[in-house]
Amino acid sequence: MSRHHREGGRAAAFAFALLGVVLPVAVGAQTLTIGAGAPISSLDPHYHQLRSNAEVSQMLFGTLLTTDAQARLLPSMAESWRPIGDAGWEFTLRENIRFHNGRPFTADDVAFTIERIPTVSGPGASYGTHVRPVRRVEVVDARTVRFHTDGPFPLLPVYFSQVFMLGRDIHANASGGDFNDGKAAIGTGPYRLASYTPGDRIVMERNDNWWGGTVPWATVNYRIITNDAARMAALLAGDVDFIDQIPTRDVARLRRDSRFRVSETTSLRTMYVTLDSTRTPPVPGISGTEANPLADIRVRRALSLAISRRALVERVMDGSALATTQFMPPGTYSHIPDMPVPDADPAAARALLAEAGYPNGFAITLGGSNDRYMNDSQMVQAIGQMWTRIGIRTTVEAQPYATFIGRATRREFPAALLTWGNSTGEASVVLNSVLRTVDRERGHGAANRVRYSNPELDRLVGAAETEMDAAKREDLLRRAQRAALDDVALVPLYLQPALWAMRSSLTYEARADERNDFVAIRPAER
Repeated sequence: MSRHHREGGRAAAFAFALLGVVLPVAVGAQTLTIGAGAPISSLDPHYHQLRSNAEVSQMLFGTLLTTDAQARLLPSMAESWRPIGDAGWEFTLRENIRFHNGRPFTADDVAFTIERIPTVSGPGASYGTHVRPVRRVEVVDARTVRFHTDGPFPLLPVYFSQVFMLGRDIHANASGGDFNDGKAAIGTGPYRLASYTPGDRIVMERNDNWWGGTVPWATVNYRIITNDAARMAALLAGDVDFIDQIPTRDVARLRRDSRFRVSETTSLRTMYVTLDSTRTPPVPGISGTEANPLADIRVRRALSLAISRRALVERVMDGSALATTQFMPPGTYSHIPDMPVPDADPAAARALLAEAGYPNGFAITLGGSNDRYMNDSQMVQAIGQMWTRIGIRTTVEAQPYATFIGRATRREFPAALLTWGNSTGEASVVLNSVLRTVDRERGHGAANRVRYSNPELDRLVGAAETEMDAAKREDLLRRAQRAALDDVALVPLYLQPALWAMRSSLTYEARADERNDFVAIRPAER
């Protein structure tokens, strides 16, 4: 068990006392209007492991555990948890938790949730990875549930901070459409669903019977504004009170404007380029060669060497991001301390290409989204230019995320700008989901879109999954990362900043997981 997980368990009661303190709400604090930059794919909380989906699900449904702004584990619907021997965990539920319809939340609902998740499939990463370690759920009594696993599994409490709870009799036959039209959007969270207009907005109303106390806003109007300029314009015009994903070019201006407040931190989200090295020729999006050049590690190294991460941060991200060659920021669990960010070396990149048999390069398509992440369209353009300078003739295709992610999953791009947010506060989930050899039955490689496979990485990640000693587990995770990074399985670029702007009359602690927490957006003290 990692150090911060152990401390979270020992300090559960005290931490919850802090979590449950609800500050007085200013008179007139009735409606909060948020301009959110990322779309929602469904209100079914098990449909798609997507940050924007999760932040809405957290407000409507809730989880057994939660995390603070630094991704440290805290109690939530469960007041305490403890390991039971070397093969399971026991959770004790908080008293008097009720669904929006008044029905009590019990341990049997937890069991139902674990049963339901593997039956739900969506377009991206599944929550099945989070519950698959559970071999059997034992309902001890209405407030006590035990999760039996095949041996030690230190990450289970962390996983359960992201698994949204449903009710057996409420949701047993609920479809995705039932959630989206409100029929099944009945949870235990601080807000109730009032209306949902896909692609436009979600309106939520305060749940006055929420177990966590009184929340600040009677109504939350969650507007989906994916265009950066439109989102900024809405804030400046007073149409919204709070926005996420501030365009980096506007951060300095907002800091100087007394009407607004900026909240920022380095996020746990690594932006990277995938390289489809395992695709059998002919490879879609590659021309000028009959082979798959990405299968040659020298080519992959050349593509990485051609990229100036510092230039991307300074010119595309306006200095707001943190250049990296790994998955975790400094100071976090499983960060590799001796992995500096190299300078770009186009000459060395060209030499590697020539050595690999491509002195005249080849043509490649680089895909990416144009409406999902900060400056994503500009980023793929900049990377394409850097590759073109070393003789890799690069065509860039930046598309709406809904289109792009489907094509990336179908492996239509040999190279793609993708990302993973390590909201567990360590590298284990990105390793297991993005880089581990695909095994559907075991839940490995759920987001491994290029079918990368590395036996040494698999062995190390498998060992880390069952290692309860924090120091030993961290060493295993660092070695697993090195196995993938030395192989140039993908090319990490930078850690995305987490940025928010709001009216000066509001306050919000920036979260490393980038999540909009409506309960934590509060009137500023005067």
